[in-house]
Amino acid sequence: MTIEAFAPFPRFAADLLKYLPADQQDGSHDLSHIHRVWVNAQRIQRVEGGDLEVLLASTVLHDCVAVEKNSPLRGQASTLSAQRAASILADMGWPLQRIEQVAHAVKTHSYSAGFEPLTLEARILQDSDRLDAIGAVGIARCFYVSGRMGSALYDFENPAALGREYQDKAYTVEHFHTKLLKLASGFKTAEGARLAAERHARLEVFLAGFMDEIGAGGAGANE
Repeated sequence: MTIEAFAPFPRFAADLLKYLPADQQDGSHDLSHIHRVWVNAQRIQRVEGGDLEVLLASTVLHDCVAVEKNSPLRGQASTLSAQRAASILADMGWPLQRIEQVAHAVKTHSYSAGFEPLTLEARILQDSDRLDAIGAVGIARCFYVSGRMGSALYDFENPAALGREYQDKAYTVEHFHTKLLKLASGFKTAEGARLAAERHARLEVFLAGFMDEIGAGGAGANE
């Protein structure tokens, strides 16, 4: 991937990318993830408006502090990244108001942090990042992360989790119910919600096919 993938701000993106963790080992939060979020952000911005340069800075820096999914600091990851992003942009001579716009977007993008995005750019970033967690790419990322964490694909004895709470840290497919299938209902922009509906449908098709292939297609979910 070349910096031209971050057009119309390739040089600015190249300057920001230098600040990302050099030892990033998580393939679900690597450069390709950042680029996909940027593609999503541009799609939404073309319909909703917003400051594209602020979105580029927010996108590239939204995970500039790496925290593993199973870390006790996971809920603080977006706040730590926001603080780091503000420091980076201050060193680059950005005005305070625009730094604050980026920092707010970075801080509020995270699902686990639970902060409410109050600006258009923050809403777009949150939607763009969540789009990458659903659909075909979201499915791939889910199984990739679960593999890194040592989770099983599903509970062989009770694949539909009947009569118990979902255990998504132990069984990958149960993460669909605890998070992935809930994401589409929380989008903040109209265009983001439209794109999310398309990707949500892909989740449902995949999950139905998965359960059918393991011989649990007729089992109900535990809700």
